[in-house]
Amino acid sequence: MLSFFKDYKYFGIVLLVISIIIVTIIFNILNVEKPLPIYQPTMVNAELVDTTLHYKKKYHKIADFSLTNQNGKTVTQADYENKIYVADFFFTTCQTICPIMTDNMVYIQNELEANPDVLLLSHSVTPEIDSVAQLKKYALEKGVDDARWNLVTGDRKQIYDLARKSYLAVKDDDDSLDPYDMIHTENFMLIDKKRQIRGFYDGTKRDEIEMLLEDIERLQREYE
Repeated sequence: MLSFFKDYKYFGIVLLVISIIIVTIIFNILNVEKPLPIYQPTMVNAELVDTTLHYKKKYHKIADFSLTNQNGKTVTQADYENKIYVADFFFTTCQTICPIMTDNMVYIQNELEANPDVLLLSHSVTPEIDSVAQLKKYALEKGVDDARWNLVTGDRKQIYDLARKSYLAVKDDDDSLDPYDMIHTENFMLIDKKRQIRGFYDGTKRDEIEMLLEDIERLQREYE
């Protein structure tokens, strides 16, 4: 019996190696790239989500909107129809995280210069300060491409509702007497062509920006 196993030891080793190679090849063939998640309110930090949505587990989409950009043009969801876009919340007088976030948005804009399928959208959380003229000045200073990137201002409640009920991106300012005061975060959101959130990224970290760019490529492959 021992001699039998000795005689077939090398055969068994070769067979094992061949089996591993075959399994690996099959795995690689069948290993189709997984799609990005579709974020729902229950998947996000509850502090960033309006309390009316804490229960919502599916069918979440970005709501219709009507805001004004740096050129005084009305911007609506129709301007982003059938487009992938990156959204964030900022204000022009912010001296902490906003300059870094804006620089990283400029980086994204430049990296995607030859990709007309992807747009950018930045919402001011201080619309009473960020007038059209103020946004235009800021856009010129930062090198914003008007054809690709809208900086928007408008009704404070609408921006608050978009932030808390659509993009799930900012916190309530509990210390404020104004029920529509927000504490904006560093979040960048990746939005697909169906107005669904497909990713959250720290807009102050370059490695997360690189991840965002990779995820944009992954998302585009879903539509091929």
